[in-house]
Amino acid sequence: MLRAGIVGLPNVGKSTLFNAVTQTRKALAANYRFCTIEPNTGVVTVPDERLDVLASVSKSAKIIPAVFEFVDIAGLVKGASTGEGLGNQFLGHIREVDAIIQVVRCFENSNIEHVMDTVDPVRDIEVVNTELVLADLESVEKRKSRVQKAAKSGDKKSLAELALLEKLEAHLNEGRTIVTMELSPEEKAMVRLFFLLTAKPTLFACNVGEDDLAHADENKFVRQVRDYVGKHHDTGAVIVSAEIESELVMLSPEERAEYLAGLGVTETGVSNLIREAYQLLGLRTYLTTGEKETRAWTIHAGDKAPQAAGVIHTDFEKSFISAEVVSYDDLVAAGSFARARELGKLRTEGKEYVMQDGDVVEFKTFL
Repeated sequence: MLRAGIVGLPNVGKSTLFNAVTQTRKALAANYRFCTIEPNTGVVTVPDERLDVLASVSKSAKIIPAVFEFVDIAGLVKGASTGEGLGNQFLGHIREVDAIIQVVRCFENSNIEHVMDTVDPVRDIEVVNTELVLADLESVEKRKSRVQKAAKSGDKKSLAELALLEKLEAHLNEGRTIVTMELSPEEKAMVRLFFLLTAKPTLFACNVGEDDLAHADENKFVRQVRDYVGKHHDTGAVIVSAEIESELVMLSPEERAEYLAGLGVTETGVSNLIREAYQLLGLRTYLTTGEKETRAWTIHAGDKAPQAAGVIHTDFEKSFISAEVVSYDDLVAAGSFARARELGKLRTEGKEYVMQDGDVVEFKTFL
């Protein structure tokens, strides 16, 4: 199962946010530095309104959503790459996740200390990224030293790796993350083998206060983050409110809805964060539906039909014959599989079909 790691400076709301997305209280959330030491891991349900609609169409007995893992990682401080704070431990835990959710404090509250005394989200992002870049630079230089010996013998594989390492080293020395580099497919495949921290896809979560959630687009800190990450990281930033989540934890769904309505919002941003993280991991969903169950199945972007069938059972990939596919929108518009077939919306696809998010599928196999 792929994992998204929640990182950031101490006291930015990481643990509170982790508890919200996992619907647990596994992570201690406290107003002091390093209240998280060992990473907490939780399975996250991906919000998907399509499941309820399909279950209604098929009169399904149960619904099974897609899931993936979130990991709450200890707070980072300046100097982590040289062992400050929980530096080495922190960096090691980041290496074990597949994508990074960097939480940035975008609220002022004198009762919650900031590790750097003042609220400045762009500075905070740069502190975290500098430590990750420095750690990657050290890794690249060590690997380069080892590869140089083999490259001197003329080994083509080593020469190609050395050329890439020199390219990475120059980029990192400019203070830039690997994920912002333009690399060929072959180079990207090689980089994955290096397990570099800044090569991981990253999403920024702007943690705002209760009073700002309904008007987060007007928050000066949020605007600063969006402008900065758009220019320097080619990625996005989502709005969340860990403060509100801490208030909602004990409420029923009805009470939650009433509380949020009083704030002028329908959600705290957590559902959007989960969906964005799912996309960030390169994950997509196809659907199956029937009287027994309606279910979301997780695949990777670009997977073909046999690979998707293999998610249900490994033998299905080997014995794949074809897939009967209809898009979610077309099926709902038709009202039934029979009507979708009449309208020509239900089609038969073969082994080369690339699955699309929201495909509703029934596989034909030799089994």
